[in-house]
Amino acid sequence: MGRVFKAVEEMDLREGSNEDYLHADVKAPRMAGMLIRIFAWLMETRIIGPIAMYILKKGNLLHELFTYGHYKEPPMYFPKYPDEEINEQEVVCINPVSSPLERVNQALSCLPRHSLDDQISDTVPFFRRWTIRDFSKAYASGRITPMMVAEHFLSAVEDSSKPYSQMSIFINYNSKDILKQAAESTSRYERGEPLSILDGVPIAVKDEIDCLPYPTTGGTKWLHKFRKATDDATCVKLLRACGAMLVGKTNMHELGMGTSGINPHYGATRNPYNNQRISGGSSSGSAAAVSAGLCPAALGVDGGGSVRMPASLCGVVGLKPTFGRISHFGVLPLNWTVGMVGVLAATVEDALIVYTAICGHLPSDQLVSLPPQVNLPLLQTNNSVGDLKLAKYTKWFNDCDDNIRSTCHHALDLLAGNYGCKILEVTLPEIEEMRLAHYVTIGSECNTSIGSSFEKLGLASSGWDARFAFRVYRSFSSKEFLNAQRLRYRQMYYHMEIFKNANVIVTPTTAVTAYPIQQDALKYGELDYINGAALMRYQVAGNFLGLPVITVPVGYDKLGMPIGLQFIGRPWSEATLLRLAFATEVLLSQNYKMPKTFYNILD
Repeated sequence: MGRVFKAVEEMDLREGSNEDYLHADVKAPRMAGMLIRIFAWLMETRIIGPIAMYILKKGNLLHELFTYGHYKEPPMYFPKYPDEEINEQEVVCINPVSSPLERVNQALSCLPRHSLDDQISDTVPFFRRWTIRDFSKAYASGRITPMMVAEHFLSAVEDSSKPYSQMSIFINYNSKDILKQAAESTSRYERGEPLSILDGVPIAVKDEIDCLPYPTTGGTKWLHKFRKATDDATCVKLLRACGAMLVGKTNMHELGMGTSGINPHYGATRNPYNNQRISGGSSSGSAAAVSAGLCPAALGVDGGGSVRMPASLCGVVGLKPTFGRISHFGVLPLNWTVGMVGVLAATVEDALIVYTAICGHLPSDQLVSLPPQVNLPLLQTNNSVGDLKLAKYTKWFNDCDDNIRSTCHHALDLLAGNYGCKILEVTLPEIEEMRLAHYVTIGSECNTSIGSSFEKLGLASSGWDARFAFRVYRSFSSKEFLNAQRLRYRQMYYHMEIFKNANVIVTPTTAVTAYPIQQDALKYGELDYINGAALMRYQVAGNFLGLPVITVPVGYDKLGMPIGLQFIGRPWSEATLLRLAFATEVLLSQNYKMPKTFYNILD
C-alpha cells in the first residue's frame, strides 16, 4: 500500500531522465458558504470525521507516501546545509558586528547611481512605484515632509476601505502613532539629522509580527488574547532604529492557513490590479500595500510561499532569505522549521535595503548553526550576471498556465540573450511529494504550537476554513511526520547536487495568476485546495529546505494580472539572487503597468 522509495543516490538528476514527474491531482472539491460550514462541522464529529479524514488522506496520497511509505534515508528535522565556502561574485561583505544604520549605509554604496527610469529613454513611457530613495530625496530636498506623507497615507488607507474599493489591506493602524512618528522624522530632517535613508519611509508589517502599539492577531479574533505582544519583534526594532515609519498591521489569511488572502473577520484583501481578484496569501495585505503604492516596502512571513506568492500575484518583488538569516523573535510561533520573515518591495533595490536592515542579530536560542557572512550585491547598471548558471526542470517549469509559461520563457530568453546567462536542463524528482511533505510538516508544527489554544479559545470564533485545517493538522501521526522529514532529507540531497553545477534554480513563481473572489467565500472563508496547490507549485523548496528565494515581476496575463519569475538560490546566496533579480528588473521594468488601485502618496 505504501510507496517504496529507492535510495537518493540511485536517482537520475540529469536532463531527460526517466524519473517520474507527478502532476498534482488534488482530491478535494471547492467549498464555501453553507457547504463549508456543514463539511467542517462533520469533520469535527467523532464518528464521521475520522472516516472522512481517512478518505481524504488516502485520495491525496498521504497514506501512500507517509503513513505506509518506506524510506532508506534518516529524517532531517530542520534545514541543514553542507559546510562550504560561499563564493559569490560582485559583492561586498557586511561587518558582522555593525549596527543596522551602518549596514543600511553600506547597502547604499551597492546601489546604482541612477534609478531605473534614468536608464530608459525618455521617449518610452512606463510605470514605476516610488522607491525608498525617492522618499529620502524628497525629504532631504524639502519638497515634502514625512508628516505630509503620513497624512497622504492615512487619507489613502481610508479611501481604500470605502465600499467602492473594500481593499481590506490593514487589520490595524493607529493615526496618532503614525503622525507621532512622522513628526519626529520631520524634525530630524529639519535639523539635517535623518537617521538613515529609511527615516520617515512608510513600511507596513504583517499581523503575524509584533509591532507596538498593536496587538498581533495572526488574522484571528482570538489569538492576541492568548498571546500578548509586549515588545517589537527584532526585525521591527531594527527598522525602527533606522527611523522607518511603521504604518500598521496588514491583513493576512487567518493563521496563514490559506493561499487566497480571504479573511472572514477582516475582509478579503483585494488585488490592486483588479479588486475582484485575490491578492494571494498569507501576506496578502503587505503585498497589496506595496502594489497600491501605500508604502515602498512591507514585512511578511513566508511559511509556504506566503511572501513570494502574493508578491507575484500583486506585481511586486518578494524576498525570502535563508532559514536562520533573520531573527524570528517576536513572530507568532505558528511553525519553527519552515517559516521565515521576508520582504515585499516595490523594487529589488528596496528589497535589498530592508533586507540589509533586518538581517543578522539572531538570539542565541535560535541559532542551529552559525550563519555565514552577509554579502551585499553590487547593483550596477551594467550588471554582469553572465557568469551565472540557471538550472531549469522543464517538466516542472511548464506545469503552469499558458500565459505564465510563455512570459517566463521570454524572460529567460532575455537573460540569456542580453547577459549570457546559461540555462542548464536538469531533473528534480519528487516535487509534488515535497509539497505534501511540507504540508504534513507545517500542519504538525502549527498544531503542536497553538492547537490546544485553538481548541480552547479559537474554535468558536474562527473561520470554517481554519477549523477544517486544524482537523487535518490534528490527524497527522508521528510516523507521517517522520516520513515527511525523511523526504526533506531526500530533497535537500537533490537540491545540493543540482547546486554543484548551477547557481540558482529558475521557475515561474505561481502556476496560475490571481483568480476571482467569489461572494460565497467572504463570510465563512473557502476551501480551494486545487487552486492552492497551483499557487504553491513552485514555492515549497524555499520553506521546506529553507533556501533563499526571490520573485520579480516579468509580465502580465491576457487579463492584465501580474506574473512573477522565481529564482531559488543555494544556501546563504541572497546577494546572488538580488543581483540576478535586479538584472531581470532592468530588462523588463519598462513594461510594468500601473494597478487600477494606486495611491501616489509622495506627491
